[in-house]
Amino acid sequence: MSGRAVKVKEGRARSSAALVTARQVFRVEIAGMKAVAAQLDGAFEAAVQLIARQVSAHRKVIILGIGKSGAIGRKIAATLTSTGTPSVVLHSVDALHGDLGIVVEGDVVLALSYSGETEEMLSLLPALKRLDVHLIGMTAHGRSTLAKHSDLVLRCAVPKEACPFNLAPTASTTAMLAMGDALAMAILEARGFTQKDFARYHPSGAIGRAMLLRIGDIMRTGDRNPLAPASMAVQEALLVMTRCRSGSLSVVDAKGRLVGVFTDGDLRRRMSADAGVLRATLAEVMTKNPIRISANALAAEALKIFNERNIDDLIVVDNDGAPVGVVDSQDLPKLKMM
Repeated sequence: MSGRAVKVKEGRARSSAALVTARQVFRVEIAGMKAVAAQLDGAFEAAVQLIARQVSAHRKVIILGIGKSGAIGRKIAATLTSTGTPSVVLHSVDALHGDLGIVVEGDVVLALSYSGETEEMLSLLPALKRLDVHLIGMTAHGRSTLAKHSDLVLRCAVPKEACPFNLAPTASTTAMLAMGDALAMAILEARGFTQKDFARYHPSGAIGRAMLLRIGDIMRTGDRNPLAPASMAVQEALLVMTRCRSGSLSVVDAKGRLVGVFTDGDLRRRMSADAGVLRATLAEVMTKNPIRISANALAAEALKIFNERNIDDLIVVDNDGAPVGVVDSQDLPKLKMM
């Protein structure tokens, strides 16, 4: 056996071992997530109500965490803030040296510590209690010092870490992250946070464009919006599509209302079974009652339809059902919406 063949074989063996390890990590972390989901109780509901109430009173959420918990805390704070719950991260050590001034009466402090015994955090608890804040502890241990000082405790104990030594925070930090996401989404619903609210906090990027733009802003109109009566022959309809540089055509009735759509894909499928398709009328070959959308709808709705229905063109109609434009899925990447 050549040296190259031996190396390839060894590489495959190493790859196989890596995949085994990776799948085991996923299994452990999924088991951890399920375990934490089973620990959800009335304290979670109370935490949601507390935060929603305090935010409505113009208070904020302060996130505390050290090390890996601190990294997870930064992500939780970002998710909360982007969904309408003002949140800031406060480093426990910095707080003891002046940064505690960011905390005001009525704020909610969400303290993350898997053990519940993190020294730097515990040294801060007496000062926080004097500020008359609401303390929510996220920890694995209900009898820890953090839990005893907390008004509410969100339990996040996992059976074990994904680390082979059961030391490196892996499953536990994933569980904390999921708990933070669950908290953010439940608060979002409790506060009646809407898509329009979301758009206000994301004015830039793909999310902002999808949430702020409306279909009327992005649709093709005029000579880029091919229309034809149902009585038109397919051969003639293809010329209309070509002139409009479009892969589809809206078929209308005598009153100009949308009754069907004909696409390049329809033509290819028909030609394989019927050589005389070019002489047929659109009424014979069109797709009846196609998916349609209003010009006032948000562009985000078009994105959802394209993703769910696997179509290339979306016809835009007015209140009378007449096609006034078309949204081509190929335009969306140009608008940086996909």
